[in-house]
This record gives sequence, C-alpha cells and structure tokens, in this order.
Amino acid sequence: MSKLHAPRVIEKNQEPSFALPERVEVPLYQLAGAVKEGLLAFSVGVGFRVMALMMEEELGEIVGPKGKHDPGRSATRHGSEDGSVVLGGRKVAVTRPRARHVDGSGEAELTTYAHFSKEDLLGQMALERMVAGLSTRNYTAGLEPVGDLEQTGTTRSSVSRRFVARTTTALKELMGKDLSELGIVALLADGVEIAGHTMIVALGIDAKGYKHPLGLREGTTENKAVCRALLSNLIERGLDFSDGILVVIDGGKALRAAVNSVFGRMAVVQRCQIHMPSSGLCRAG
Repeated sequence: MSKLHAPRVIEKNQEPSFALPERVEVPLYQLAGAVKEGLLAFSVGVGFRVMALMMEEELGEIVGPKGKHDPGRSATRHGSEDGSVVLGGRKVAVTRPRARHVDGSGEAELTTYAHFSKEDLLGQMALERMVAGLSTRNYTAGLEPVGDLEQTGTTRSSVSRRFVARTTTALKELMGKDLSELGIVALLADGVEIAGHTMIVALGIDAKGYKHPLGLREGTTENKAVCRALLSNLIERGLDFSDGILVVIDGGKALRAAVNSVFGRMAVVQRCQIHMPSSGLCRAG
C-alpha cells in the first residue's frame, strides 16, 4: 500500500517560504466546541486561529498599525473577502483580509494566504489515495475528521481531475529524469498489462541493489521499434553502460533485437526464469 502524506517536522534552519511570528496567543475558550470533537478537530481549530493571526500580522507589516495615519505607507486596508485554504485533501472556506497599493497598481498579496491556499497538496493527496486503492467515490472516507468546516473539492469529478493532472506530471517527471547518477548495473524490461493496455516497462537496479523505475512505452515486446525507442531514450537521459550492463528479458525476439542494437556487446542478456520453458533452465545470451 502506498505511504500516505504525513506532517513533517522541520529544523530551525529550514526556513519556510513565508515569515513565521516568534509567538502567537490563541484564546482557547473560543475552541471549546472543537474539544468535544476530538484532538484532531481541536488542533485544526488552533491552526486556523494561528493562520488568521499570521495574516493579520502580515497585513499590519504592509499597511501599518490599524487606526494610525501613515502618509508613507504603500498600501491600505481593503476589507476582507471569502477565500479557501487546503486542509488534508480538501479545500476549507476562510475569510482573508485584503490590502490595495496606494498607487493604484492593484491588490497587495499576502504571502501567508498564498502559501496555505496552494493546491499542489490536493493533487498529491488524490494520487496517494488512488494508488492506495481508494476510489473517487469513497475519497472523503479516507480524509481525517477536522470538525464542522465548510469543505469543497472532494467531489468525484474534482478528485478525478486532480488525479489525472498529478499522474500526468509524475509521468513527465519519470520520462525526463536524469539517469546519469544512478549507477545502474542491471536492467529488467518486460511487457505488462495495465487497464487493457500493454506497456513495456524498464526497471533499473543499481550496485547497492536498489530498484529504480526508468521509463515505459505503450506497445509490446514483439515491436522492435517501440523497444528500441525505450532503450535509446534511457541512454539519451544518461544511462551509463560503459562498464557493461546485465539485461533481463523474456523470450521476445523484438526486445532481444533491440537490446543487441542499442547496447551491443556491452550487454549480457539473461532470460527471465519465469518465462523459460518447463525445464527450469536459464540461458545467458
């Protein structure tokens, strides 16, 4: 099962992308209702209070103290409006303060709000839960309870769009990853069936025995052009086989021909034992 996203404690020298106040004070009596719903809902309530204080503090740094005239300030308060932040795989409604530049150039952005409203985490959470076997229909069942908050972004269509977008990005990252520093000594290539499609998958093994997904192509091991394109792409991305490479494949003639064409004599070919005849013998090419 895929490892789900978990909070991470950072060191003091790992600066976040926005300024954190040294200290905040939260009136806990205002969170009495959240206590009844459990520790997580209570913690979420505290977090929202802290976030609101952070936004107000940042606003004060931009426009100056409230109620005091400052002719040199660059922005002024401009009320507030509804917004949303990302919380545990969903979007939650909040009210955010606003400020506008005095020169008429537009609204002054609050870095705090911009950080907490980023939707990158939504796609990552959707990907992790789908990979773990949770369907879009049951997506909300996999989210932690956070109390009585107005939530959006958890419908089947929303989760599906985020999953498609995140997997598209992940595929591009995989197919463009630099392989020059991996130290691959063995390569496994085979065709696998995925949702009715046959994909040729290349898996690398480094000198320490760690496995690395290297690339894939839609096609079969009987298609030499597709097999050659996959292996050639690995070399273009930095796969080093100057000291030789062990290649484990099935009995596909096209895949074997592509290995010979791309790696030449630097490849030692091993037939996969699972794909060998019932004799159990394993031939090395």
